[in-house]
Amino acid sequence: MKCARSRNECECDHEVDAANSNPAPAPEQSPAATGDLVIIGLGYVGLPLAAEASAAGLKVTGLDVNERVVQGLNGGASHVDDLSEADVRAMLERGFTASTDPSVLATARTIVICVPTPLSPEGGPDLGAVTAAAGSIAAHLSPGTLVILESTTYPGTTDEVVRPLLEESGLVAGADFHLAFSPERIDPGNPTFGVANTPKVVGGLTPECGEAAAEFYGRFVNSVVRARGTREAEMAKLLENTYRHVNIALVNEMAIFCQELGVDLWDSIAAAATKPFGFQAFYPGPGVGGHCIPIDPNYLSYKVKTLGYPFRFVELAQEINGRMPSYVIQRAQELLNESGLALSRSKVLVLGVTYKADIADQRESPARPVARKLLAKGATLTYHDPHVESWQVDGEDIERSTDLDRALAEADLTILLTDHSEYRPKRLEEYARLLLDTRGVLRRTPRGEDPAVVPAQGRRYTQREGIQVL
Repeated sequence: MKCARSRNECECDHEVDAANSNPAPAPEQSPAATGDLVIIGLGYVGLPLAAEASAAGLKVTGLDVNERVVQGLNGGASHVDDLSEADVRAMLERGFTASTDPSVLATARTIVICVPTPLSPEGGPDLGAVTAAAGSIAAHLSPGTLVILESTTYPGTTDEVVRPLLEESGLVAGADFHLAFSPERIDPGNPTFGVANTPKVVGGLTPECGEAAAEFYGRFVNSVVRARGTREAEMAKLLENTYRHVNIALVNEMAIFCQELGVDLWDSIAAAATKPFGFQAFYPGPGVGGHCIPIDPNYLSYKVKTLGYPFRFVELAQEINGRMPSYVIQRAQELLNESGLALSRSKVLVLGVTYKADIADQRESPARPVARKLLAKGATLTYHDPHVESWQVDGEDIERSTDLDRALAEADLTILLTDHSEYRPKRLEEYARLLLDTRGVLRRTPRGEDPAVVPAQGRRYTQREGIQVL
């Protein structure tokens, strides 16, 4: 016979959620805990987090499955854009060590999971690295440990996927150890915002878990924002990037029909951006790159589909942004045809193959699908990128040009795909025969001119034939 009392009130219900039925703070840390922090995953998220925590005086150990990365870090070498070798050496001097041995987890007071969460070949979430990390933690978990997931994922992952794996240790989340989610907000190459001065969202499995996570991050982050729980914190990350994904898709679609209408979209955006309220400028481009925008909204779409609903905004944005490389090829062909040239017999120079300016990160860069389409149409392809020494497309090595001025002069067509600071408007206009600028570099207010009239993507024009902006 079913008990009439609520789940949390019923003492005879053996499936009572231990985290809710025992809201008391987790027990004292195990005496074996001698390290402040272990970070699993030492990439673009985990390594900057390790650096900031180390600078705040925490004893930090990094755990990674990549032996080359571990050896490099222990030798003082950095493999991410945001940290120099001097930064890594400073970490080592403060006691940081990197390891491939999961046994380091046994002595950690806090464990933060910062492993990749890519899409599977079917387009759904691939949580293989997350589940592997959780399994390793379970094998070494001590009472009182705080475990935080930072890897981006769909709402419910912390509670429904990570928690059961951790509880295979025999310890109960919320009663024997703390469990929380805190979305990473790393922006590679951002000179203004880093770990310390970017507000940190945290959501705990229980209020006590949230409090423990907030106290931890508060030791080296200026502002900590408490979400109601893990699901709200997971959703916050997806909301941030879905917002950007949808708005970028909006201007990308506008770029296509504005070209047909004879409307200068860049000028329209610059004019609209002078409004001091109710508008945020987004700009068209050759596609979206990085781990966040092309990946994260699909996690949300996946979760919504499990409820039996389509997430039409995300699906449409993905479709629009996904077809931008084809539109770039279309514009390239038109530009060549206007000069009596065929793409199949042309030398094409690609400027920039990373997903954003002035970093080496190539994750999900639109340069690769653009290059793939150029090669399929018979173009002779070379690339220039000051941050990438070698580049392959479908296993084929693409020739690298190191002399930018000469490369611009020799190419029949130059396509600017990444707005590295080296690609200055005057230089491009002077040396390029034909140029398709997909990033609006030619529309930006030149240095020395007053940018107060319009925002940075300003009303700069070029009168030279053979140069177009997407």
